[in-house]
Amino acid sequence: MKRRAFLKYLNTFDCVLHHEGTNHSIVINSKSGVKTTLPRHTDIDEDLCRDICKQLGIPKIRK
Repeated sequence: MKRRAFLKYLNTFDCVLHHEGTNHSIVINSKSGVKTTLPRHTDIDEDLCRDICKQLGIPKIRK
């Protein structure tokens, strides 16, 4: 999945870009306060997207 599309998906569930780290971006769920990292690759593996959604406590992406 493209990184931009995944960020838009995260934004629909109130997950926003918190700050940029050295190699990863930090995303936070505004409702729960949970943070996780997001790689800066243009393409992100579908399994990794599902794991990030699980960490943030939002519904997984359907294919």
